[in-house]
Amino acid sequence: MIYHAKQLPAGLYFLATPIGNARDITLRALDLLASADVLAAEDTRSLRKLMEIHGVPLNGRHVIAYHDHNGAQARPGIIALMEQGKSVAYASEAGTPLVADPGFALCREALARGIPVTSAPGPSAMIAALTISGLPSDRFLFAGFPPSSQGARLKFFASFAAVPATLGFYESPKRIHRTLGELCDTLGENRPAAMCRELTKKFEEVRKGTLRELEESLRDAPVKGEIVLLVGRAEAEEVSEADLEADLAEALGRLSVKDAAHEVAAKHGLKKRDVYQMALGMSGK
Repeated sequence: MIYHAKQLPAGLYFLATPIGNARDITLRALDLLASADVLAAEDTRSLRKLMEIHGVPLNGRHVIAYHDHNGAQARPGIIALMEQGKSVAYASEAGTPLVADPGFALCREALARGIPVTSAPGPSAMIAALTISGLPSDRFLFAGFPPSSQGARLKFFASFAAVPATLGFYESPKRIHRTLGELCDTLGENRPAAMCRELTKKFEEVRKGTLRELEESLRDAPVKGEIVLLVGRAEAEEVSEADLEADLAEALGRLSVKDAAHEVAAKHGLKKRDVYQMALGMSGK
């Protein structure tokens, strides 16, 4: 066996699990799975399967389900177990806990009650994508999953337009084409980007190009699988007054003066105050 079961002090142990390839698990994570008094998981079936693959026995331990839909109900019982002196190992369905994962509330409550919390780091789809994207990695922002409603999505994307960092999003294959189109509208279609799909799995794919090139590549060829979308930082560019007015006119047709000015200023890297004054003049207010 490649794991080492040993007595663990009471506390909460977050452990990262593979995002695809089952061999991408650390020896320490296997040790924790073998040693913890209690196991908790976002998906109990996925954790049981992972333990079977690596020969880690349950030894009669029950795996507690802890996810978005039952967190409020399950959390008090898990906290109580740790306060009684039990060690609890929590595993995300795939990847690192607390990164687009329901473990945050559990972590926060454990800390608030003085319960020790530690992490066994490992796989992360966002870091894996950033590593192979070819986009700048010295500064990046993880934006998570975009909201579902149209208005909220456009504001969400526009809020990142002026961020001087590579942007990272998780997205479903059903919405990725829509997302690329909306990013073209809010961030500019010439932004460099990379769509990383099915990372560490048999059909791993990385598509690189501008936002518009990626959007066009998906128009008649939908994809499947888990997706990480990375968008490069904005490059300073000259914008003509005519183009600026055109962008403002389009934005004013669907947004308030304030929001239109914010979106266009962010898109072109301009001072919001100056664009706001122009928008006021165009709106006649």
